[in-house]
Amino acid sequence: MRALRILLIVAVVLGGLFVAADRLAVNLAESEAADRIKSSQGLASTPEVSIGGFPFLTQVMGKELDEVDVSLAGITATAGGREVNVTEVKAELRDVRVDGSFSSATAGRADGSARIAYADLTKAAPRGATVGYAGPERATKGQVKVTGPLTGLLEGAGIPVSGTVKALLGDRQVSTYSTVSLSDGATVRLKAEELPRLPLPGFDAKLREAVDYDLKIDGLPSSITLDKVGVTDQGLRFSGTGRDVALTG
Repeated sequence: MRALRILLIVAVVLGGLFVAADRLAVNLAESEAADRIKSSQGLASTPEVSIGGFPFLTQVMGKELDEVDVSLAGITATAGGREVNVTEVKAELRDVRVDGSFSSATAGRADGSARIAYADLTKAAPRGATVGYAGPERATKGQVKVTGPLTGLLEGAGIPVSGTVKALLGDRQVSTYSTVSLSDGATVRLKAEELPRLPLPGFDAKLREAVDYDLKIDGLPSSITLDKVGVTDQGLRFSGTGRDVALTG
């Protein structure tokens, strides 16, 4: 019995050492992967990488990882030359196959999600416009609220407004609901549902030109296509899925 107890103790100690070595290896791998992602994507900050599954060393030997989760910052959106941050960017990579030299990998499936806060939507909006939450009922319709001074919006869009027109419009404000949609798998589009009629020939089209705008999401892997966008009380949340996504370091 004493010999059996000794063997059990040895087994526990060896098992603990294996687990410790396995956890050390996965921590080193996560750190290396984070550094490579930062370098290859030109990110301003180092992303967080979490490699799931146990044991990790067995997965490495088989050159296939069950799951890898990545949280990163430094992704941007651009609209009319203006650049804003995209927050809470996450990617869930599944069935990751690593090549023989460990220099690249392919994820059988990649699910990505991100959020753009209303403050950042406003930064990307036409000058003078403010984008905000339109309430739960409008949110279910995929709409946000866009407001701003009429003359400020027109001038912000580069549309000349004479003194006579300014006097006619006065301090009139624009308040409309814009529907959010996706285009080309990487562009978030805001289009006003209805705009006020203006007592000036040709200015209705100019007002729409000043209010409607697109945000091009940069920095996501080209093989991940955005396919869903939702409106929340904190901003826009969008997601996408990719198959056989190439991951190079």
